[in-house]
Amino acid sequence: MDDVRTGAELRRWYWTRAELAALARRLGVPAGGGKLELTDRLVAALDGVPLPPPSPARPRAAAALPEPLTRQTVLPAGQRCTEQLRRFLRAEIGPAFRFDGAMRAFVADGAGRTIGELVEHWHRTRATDGVPTEIAPQFELNRFLRRWRAANPDGTHAEARG
Repeated sequence: MDDVRTGAELRRWYWTRAELAALARRLGVPAGGGKLELTDRLVAALDGVPLPPPSPARPRAAAALPEPLTRQTVLPAGQRCTEQLRRFLRAEIGPAFRFDGAMRAFVADGAGRTIGELVEHWHRTRATDGVPTEIAPQFELNRFLRRWRAANPDGTHAEARG
């Protein structure tokens, strides 16, 4: 990473969050925030332009939901996709449950919703199974792997990473 001198060069390659944070510390740039925000900050620093304004602070995480969870349990503001919530939803939905983008957004905007509404949302959004969902930009390795597997259906994971 020592040979990266411009923002364009930084964006050209895949970097882990830890590598970006290390570069930020070397450059004297704040190393906090998400991967996309940190990358934008580093690009600005490398290109000698003003740093972008920081993202608004995320709301504090809510305390654990009161047990036992039921479909009538109401989500408070600031609810996160916790392991507690995952366990309940897996028990209700089955082992295929995961917090994908649609579910994460539904939980994040879910103040006042019930867990039962989360279950209904999961089933409603599964109607598109088989159609690949968009992978958010911060998951660039996953995006690469999806493209690579489409082009190399008989390839192995090790070959894709190699």
